[in-house]
Amino acid sequence: MVYLAILGRQAKLSVAELESLFSDVTILSPKLALFTSKNEPEINRLGGVIKLAKEITEEKVEDFLLNTGFDGKFVIGVSDYSKKSNSRKAWSTALRLKKILKKSGKSVRILENKEAILSSATVFHNQLGEKPGHIEIIKYGNRFFYTFGVQNINAYAARDRERPARDAKVGMLPPKLAQILINLCGDLPAGTRILDPFCGTGVVLQEALLSGYAAYGTDVSSRMVEYTKKNLDWLKERQDLPDYTVTPGDATNCVWEQPIEAVACETYLGPPMSNPPAEIKLKEVSQECHAIITGFLKNLATQIESGTPVVIAVPAWLRPDGTYFRLKILDEVDRLGYNVMKYKNLSQEDLLYARAGQVVAREIIHLRKK
Repeated sequence: MVYLAILGRQAKLSVAELESLFSDVTILSPKLALFTSKNEPEINRLGGVIKLAKEITEEKVEDFLLNTGFDGKFVIGVSDYSKKSNSRKAWSTALRLKKILKKSGKSVRILENKEAILSSATVFHNQLGEKPGHIEIIKYGNRFFYTFGVQNINAYAARDRERPARDAKVGMLPPKLAQILINLCGDLPAGTRILDPFCGTGVVLQEALLSGYAAYGTDVSSRMVEYTKKNLDWLKERQDLPDYTVTPGDATNCVWEQPIEAVACETYLGPPMSNPPAEIKLKEVSQECHAIITGFLKNLATQIESGTPVVIAVPAWLRPDGTYFRLKILDEVDRLGYNVMKYKNLSQEDLLYARAGQVVAREIIHLRKK
C-alpha cells in the first residue's frame, strides 16, 4: 500500500530513513514523500516523519467523511500542502467540508487555520487521526489524504529531558536522530543486536530498546558507562524492555562480544564550540576526530561479518562563511573494508544534521562491511 509521509525539519535525512525501510520512495515536495509498505508503518518508530497519511482514492473527500460511520461530533482540520497555498485556501476547504457535513445532519467543529498547514503539535493535541471523528485532511493539489498517525512530541520530550543522567559537554543527541541512525541500518528483524561503541549517555541504546532490538554499548569513559546504565534502568522502570549490555571499551581497540548484527552511533565530535573555530584550531580538532573514527572503523571491520550495516554520525564544523568543514572519512572507507550506501533521492552532501546556529553539526555516513 502507498503511504504519505510528512517530513520533519531535517527533511533530507527523513527521506534517507524512508529509503532504508520502505520501497518506491518518491518526493512530492520538500515536506512530502510517498512510499510503499506491505505493513502499516508505525509513526513512533520513525524519527524523521511527523505525520503519516493514507490517500482517499475511491470517493470524494466529503463522502469519505460521511461514510466513516461516526455519529458524534466531528473535529476536522485541513492542511493544504499544495503549491501557492495559504491559510485562507485551507480554511475555505475546511468550511466547505463543514457545510456538507452539517447539511447531512452532522455536528462539526473545524480547527482554525492560522497557516496553510496545521502543526504536528496541533494535530497531536487535538487527537486528529487518533480519536474517532477527529480527522486531519491533507490536500496536495487535487489529491486528498487523511492522517492516521502523528508524532508524539510529549513522549520524545519526556525521554530526552527527564532522563536522570545528562551531560551537555558530551553532546545532546536528539532521540529522533538516534532513531534515524538505527533505521538507516534497514528493516531489521526484532531482537537484532545493535552496537553503539560511543554510547555516551545511552540515547541510541534507549531508542534501540524501544524499537524492539537488543542493545549493546561501550564507551571509553567509565562515567559515560554509568550514565548509560542509569538512564536505561530508569527507562526500564517505566516500560517492559529487554535487558541490555554496557561495558567500558575504547572503540579503537575494544574486542566486542558477539554477535554484532548492526552498528549505529554518534562518534567522537570533539569539544563543544559556541563559535566557528579558527583554522588552526579546526585543523587540530579535525585531525584528532579523524584518527579516532578511522581507528574505530579499522578495528570494527575485523569483528563484523560481510553485509553488516554501519551507520555513524561524524562531526562537521561550521565555518565563518556559512559552509561546513567535513572530515574526509569517505576517502578511506574502501581501504578499511566498507562500501558506501547510496540513496535514490539524495547525495552524500544531503546527509547533514545541523540546527540553526549550531557550530558542530553531524554528517551521517552509511556503510556496509564488504
